[in-house]
Amino acid sequence: QLQLVESGGGLVQPGGSLRLSCAASGFTLDYYAIGWFRQAPGKEREGVSCISSSGSRLNYADSVKGRFTISRDNAKNTVYLQMNSLKPEDTAVYYCAATRLCVTQQKLFGSWGQGTQVTVSS
Repeated sequence: QLQLVESGGGLVQPGGSLRLSCAASGFTLDYYAIGWFRQAPGKEREGVSCISSSGSRLNYADSVKGRFTISRDNAKNTVYLQMNSLKPEDTAVYYCAATRLCVTQQKLFGSWGQGTQVTVSS
């Protein structure tokens, strides 16, 4: 069974940092682009960042540019999202999902993880 598992969420103060991990089981991430998404209470799920299978192409939502960095370690079958300068509005459940190419249509992503909660609060 193809599965992605997110981890690394938690409670952090504004201005703090967290690193999320997205680990794959049942398949290798080498040939997949991986996207990070988030959903805040009462809001629609939105795309945060995406990394191509080679790692050469990186996409970011305007709201996180300059603060978040996506990376991948194919040897560890894991994609990371380093989140710095966190703001209360970054509070959400963060999900990762796989696709062939980074696209905006969420329906083209699969193997969604269960999500990890990120709460930014003082």
